[in-house]
Amino acid sequence: MKQLNRNTTNNPIKYPERVLQFGGGNFLRAFCDWMINELNEKTDFDAGVIVVKPTEGGNYKELKQQDGLFHVALDGIKEGEMLSEVKLISCVSRIIHSYNEWDEYLKTALQPEIRYIISNTTEAGIKFSESDDFEATPPKEFPAKLTLWLHARFDHFKGAEDKGCILLPCELIENNGEELLKTVLQYIKLWNLGDDFQQWIENHNYFCSTLVDRIVSGFPENRKDEIQRKTGYEDPLLVAGEEYHSWIIKAPETVKNELPFDKTNLNVEFVEDLASYRELKVRILNGAHTSLVPVGYLAGLRTVKESMDDKLVSTHVEKVLREEIKPTLSDFQEAEIDAFINSVLDRFRNPTLKHYLLAISLNSTSKFQARLLPAFKEYASENKQFPKRIAFSMSCMLRFYKGEFSGKKIEVKDDSEVIRFFTELWERRDSEEISLNSLVETALSNPKIFGEDLTKYDGLVETIAVHMECIEKNGVHECLKSL
Repeated sequence: MKQLNRNTTNNPIKYPERVLQFGGGNFLRAFCDWMINELNEKTDFDAGVIVVKPTEGGNYKELKQQDGLFHVALDGIKEGEMLSEVKLISCVSRIIHSYNEWDEYLKTALQPEIRYIISNTTEAGIKFSESDDFEATPPKEFPAKLTLWLHARFDHFKGAEDKGCILLPCELIENNGEELLKTVLQYIKLWNLGDDFQQWIENHNYFCSTLVDRIVSGFPENRKDEIQRKTGYEDPLLVAGEEYHSWIIKAPETVKNELPFDKTNLNVEFVEDLASYRELKVRILNGAHTSLVPVGYLAGLRTVKESMDDKLVSTHVEKVLREEIKPTLSDFQEAEIDAFINSVLDRFRNPTLKHYLLAISLNSTSKFQARLLPAFKEYASENKQFPKRIAFSMSCMLRFYKGEFSGKKIEVKDDSEVIRFFTELWERRDSEEISLNSLVETALSNPKIFGEDLTKYDGLVETIAVHMECIEKNGVHECLKSL
């Protein structure tokens, strides 16, 4: 088996670097980079991608070793036919670690060809911190790093109108483009970067809100040998996903005209308003993931497919969607909601995807706030009681964040402040300094965890505490039977 790199594939870098991409995880590689690759092959887009590591941990070492090359394996049903494709993605030209190569990162702002900025820093990524310093190399938050890059570009090109950028954030927060712009403006004010820079940002850069949809399961451990035999290359960055994809972009006509998606078969749509698209997708598809992950994991399951094959767990997810989330989607026809729910459940059952629950669990607290909290609140307001199945998923999430279950360690990944909060909280519980009810009350009242104080919902603290006792004594399956 050959090593994958530019030499062994005879695949030199051939595209000018026109895209700056914050993040090089599975989703961006199997979604945005795959799309850019399609644009390069089918149109005259000709864009190379610079991947920036926005966080301190990790180094994208394998992506560097492979000269930015990797394979994407896509499977799914399209128009009644089972499709399977493995594609070599060759658009990534360079990888820069913002913490180890700060000067190199800022130098990319001086490249005149760069026009597009893509990001996926999770729901926790687009935020403002007053503690970020203009002199830091780098500041902590992604929007702070972005502001400094844009400021370097503004200075170097003396505010040239044609050196503004088109920003396409993929974070699953409402109005992600507008939120990113708002955060950049906060940094401009914090650092006193001047009215001229602010006007350049607002008038000559396009912060487009977008909505992404593709299930990406990551490295296909169960199929790697078969796929790598076909490609002839060893590829630890091989990433699997479903054939289905959708990218909805809120942008002016000028942006649409620059991006030649209409010359491809890619499912990309430019719209004037994202609200309805986002609400349906985030509440149903992403809400299903967030309600499933802690329940399935504590039930001893490790993938979405395993969870959907488990009758009790899959029934729980389906009832969350049909009984607790669906009633909150008043702007849609019932048939439309049912059709989307059915398609999501079918996609979860895709036999070729091995989508690990632990991979989806990243930043579960902020995901809860974005995906399940709105439906939770609206259901409670309409029915004068909180949704019991979402509450059960919350119970499993609190137990999941202990970082251990049945004597086995759980690799919880979230903001360091969130991890510290739960570590200290569970230590107090284990030492019997606080009761289980107090633990639940402390967690539910912390807006950092659940978005707001949820102890105001009568009986919620007690219900979650009872669920957690049941989970501990009897296991998730027995608790689900009682629901």
